[in-house]
Amino acid sequence: MFRFAVAVLATWRVAHLLAREDGPGDVLVSLRRRVPGGFGRMLDCVYCLSLWISAPVAIAIGRDVREIILLWLSLSAGAILLERVTAGAMPHYEEKEIDDELLRKDATGSELAPG
Repeated sequence: MFRFAVAVLATWRVAHLLAREDGPGDVLVSLRRRVPGGFGRMLDCVYCLSLWISAPVAIAIGRDVREIILLWLSLSAGAILLERVTAGAMPHYEEKEIDDELLRKDATGSELAPG
C-alpha cells in the first residue's frame, strides 16, 4: 500500500509539474509552447499526462501484466483525484514588481504607462 501511495503522489507531482508549473527559468513553459499540435495540448492537461506518466510507474512496480494494467489505470485515477482535490488550493507564487519611480500613478495608486 505504501508503494502505491508513493506512486500516486509521484504520478500526480510530475503531471502537475509539466502541465501547470513554469519551472526554473520558464523552461517548462517554453517546452509546452514548442510542442506542436495535439501533443502540446496534452501537456496542458494533468488528466492526460497522468495516463502517460503512470504507465512507466506501473511497469516499475507491477509484477505481472494484469497487475501492471490495473496499476496503470489506478495510478492515473489517483493522480486525477489529487488534482481535483488540490485544484485552487495550490499556492501560486508570483514575483512582485519593483516599484519604479519612473512610472506614474493614477489617483488610486495604480501604475500608468510612461508618457
